[in-house]
Amino acid sequence: MTFTHMIRDMVRPLPVHERAGAVSEAETPIGAAADGGEKGIAEVSSAAVTGTEVGVSNIAATQSVWGKKGFYLVCMGLAMIMTLFELDNSTVSIYSNYSTSDFNNLSALGTLNTATVIIFAVAKPPIAKISNVIGRGQTLAMTVCFYLLAYILMSSAKTLGPYAGGMVFYNIGQSGMNVMTHIIVADITSPRWRSFGLAVCYFPFLITPWVSARIVESVVAEGGIGWRWGIGMFAFLMPFGASFIIGTLLWYQRKARKLGILQTQKTTLYSFCSQIDLGGILLFIAGFSCFVLPLTIAAQETNGWKTPWIIVLIIIGAFLLIALPYYEMYYAHHPIIPMFYLKNATIILSCMLVLTDSIGFSATHTYLYAWGTVAHDFDATVATYYVYTNGVIQSLVGIFAGLYMYWARRYKWLIMGGVVFRLIGYGVMIRLRGANNSIAELFIVQVIQGAGSGIIQTAPLVAPQLVIPHSQVAQMIAVVWTFSYLGSSLGSTIAGAIYTNTMRESLVKRLGSDASSTLVNSLYNSITGTLPAWGSAERIAVNLAYSDVIRYITYAAFGMSIPAIIFTWFLPNLEIPLDTSVLMGGVDVRQAVDTPSEDHNTERKE
Repeated sequence: MTFTHMIRDMVRPLPVHERAGAVSEAETPIGAAADGGEKGIAEVSSAAVTGTEVGVSNIAATQSVWGKKGFYLVCMGLAMIMTLFELDNSTVSIYSNYSTSDFNNLSALGTLNTATVIIFAVAKPPIAKISNVIGRGQTLAMTVCFYLLAYILMSSAKTLGPYAGGMVFYNIGQSGMNVMTHIIVADITSPRWRSFGLAVCYFPFLITPWVSARIVESVVAEGGIGWRWGIGMFAFLMPFGASFIIGTLLWYQRKARKLGILQTQKTTLYSFCSQIDLGGILLFIAGFSCFVLPLTIAAQETNGWKTPWIIVLIIIGAFLLIALPYYEMYYAHHPIIPMFYLKNATIILSCMLVLTDSIGFSATHTYLYAWGTVAHDFDATVATYYVYTNGVIQSLVGIFAGLYMYWARRYKWLIMGGVVFRLIGYGVMIRLRGANNSIAELFIVQVIQGAGSGIIQTAPLVAPQLVIPHSQVAQMIAVVWTFSYLGSSLGSTIAGAIYTNTMRESLVKRLGSDASSTLVNSLYNSITGTLPAWGSAERIAVNLAYSDVIRYITYAAFGMSIPAIIFTWFLPNLEIPLDTSVLMGGVDVRQAVDTPSEDHNTERKE
């Protein structure tokens, strides 16, 4: 095939029967018959995945040969990698406060968080799609490579630019590891246990923040190894921790190949690009990046929203996002986001729930560490405890929410309770995010917020999986998490914009008109080395200025949490099916080992 023919085939409209939306008889949604369900569930298309992809059927074949021993080894591998993942997540993010302060650019933290969270979000669907094509173990190995490159760049950076470049690769690796662990959990659990299984993945987070707080304190303390080695040590730890689960998956994949039940497929570059939907990936990443990133960069530009390139980027992003559904419907052979997702109430409302929850969480946490350090004189240990109390409670409540869903086999009113709890938490937070509040008051708010978020970030992840065939579970997990982290990006955008536009004014107001511009700019850009002595009149003024800005951010988070009540009210309350079999890409793994064949049938059984 010549290059010209390849290009022509890539852009030709698909025949009607091949388009996403054409009904496939091969697969039905997991929860289609659970209770009558949502109107139209049984009519949704799985033609978006025409034929089960190689990676999906291969994990099915792999699972069919690993038995109890293999299952336990995979669980051990998940425990090991999630422990390191959480230890990395709860330290490297804290080091960003010190690295940006060393670069004398703390005000860029909001923009940096926004940019990296965008990358973290948009990387999930492509990585999930790639894992469906090349396999789970291979994709995990790829994410570790991104991690390694990131650690090298970040730990050796002398300015913000190279550090930010390292953060790009870091977030691709972290995003891949995050979504792949969820996909593997979905592979080995039934829908009824899935919420609990996904929540248990974060069990290490109940411990790692308390350990990481001590690590951070010793690393950044005078005479410590410094934040550079704090990041660099993970270049040794992460490959070691990931090797166990990657090795297990590849070993049993090799075993399945020897038995003749592993699907193999020769592919060309064009075929591979078509299977991962390269065109859809590029439109998705470019569209969201161009649309969301300028929203926070605009606040730091001299002319703000009048800056021409800011407007141009937003227009380009909007155009690409509008073009994405058209491309996926008429041109993509294997859409990264099947278009029936956009017509399904359960999918749309679940995504909106995690989006709004993440906006509030991210907005109130972007400058939380800096505020605790400045306004309450927290040392590194206490500040880390404070920041991660919300996440610890979220992980704990998520486990109990998963058990409730297993018992009740419903989720709607559980989510409603979480939404109300979250809203109350923001109301209390407005009162208790001040310079004079006690430590107990500050931590109680974090506990309340974590309890609500533990429900909202657990149940809506499982609900959409009930209205799709299992071969698309990886994509669905990625889509929901994409909305979650896009919400985080928007939250960081809101926090960064409020900080940028109000912090200097608040400092001048509290310090008085006699405060030098040098002092104001120094306090604005760094939390290290420039703060007045604790207890002095200047320090009290600085504490109040920081608290004013944090309260403005909390008002915005409170407003964003209100629509969640409406979303939950209209969310269909589907019944989680009782079936405890685990179907992998249409293959019943309990029987797959009995039918080895090169022409292994991968169609979903009715």
